[in-house]
Amino acid sequence: MGLIKTEIVDVYSGKIQILKLDNPTTRNSMTREMGEAFQEEIHKISSSSEKPRCVIITGANNVFSSGGDLKLLKSFREKSLEENKKFMYEFYNSFLSIRNLACPVVGAVNGHAIGAALSLAFACDFRIFSESSKYSFNFVRLGIHPGMGASFLTRELFGIQKANNLLQMAHVYTGKEMYDMGYCNDAVPSEDVIKRSMEFAIELSEVAPLALQELKQNTYNKEDLQAALKKEAESQARNFLTEDFGEALKSLEEKRNAIFKGK
Repeated sequence: MGLIKTEIVDVYSGKIQILKLDNPTTRNSMTREMGEAFQEEIHKISSSSEKPRCVIITGANNVFSSGGDLKLLKSFREKSLEENKKFMYEFYNSFLSIRNLACPVVGAVNGHAIGAALSLAFACDFRIFSESSKYSFNFVRLGIHPGMGASFLTRELFGIQKANNLLQMAHVYTGKEMYDMGYCNDAVPSEDVIKRSMEFAIELSEVAPLALQELKQNTYNKEDLQAALKKEAESQARNFLTEDFGEALKSLEEKRNAIFKGK
């Protein structure tokens, strides 16, 4: 089964490419297999002789992504710290490969985006949220350090104070609330997210592409992101082996709040 759907839209100023996360059985949860498929599509775009003017990242099946796959999370309890550290670093980079695209990227976040899924949205240059959907960095409520670049991306985009609010408090916000707080470029009804994102993409496609490429290279610090990912991978690898993480997984299955003991 293809885990990433692709679509090309021709506009008068060039092409816009849409990448859709597509795993209906798990509400587009982020797995190693999906990450590998995603990274492959990014590589195809980057190496193509006819590159798109803009890329849109969204979710198929009328959802964006449920975030980290529960089955995958459980598997970390059975692996060593070194295995988990290596896995997480590679896993982060598969999805965050969108930062390697020279063209602008619009995140059409057409449904709930929790944890790693919200990190993927924040790795985009622009974000359109569904006004009634839920958004949260829930990592610490699972007993683990934030991952998928969350600790870097939130600080890079919004500064330490707003990053702390998102990551340490780990509240759940609607898309409308996220827009009101300045965390996305717009929030619209879920059925209008793709349309609004396409409006952004078309406008971006009208800008000089070579100038935009230079601008993106000068805007983002890839070295600092990679350093942050290594720290996140190490922290999460340690957390996966704690009693608190085991309690978090148990509480998810029992549909109750976790009781953490700092062990």
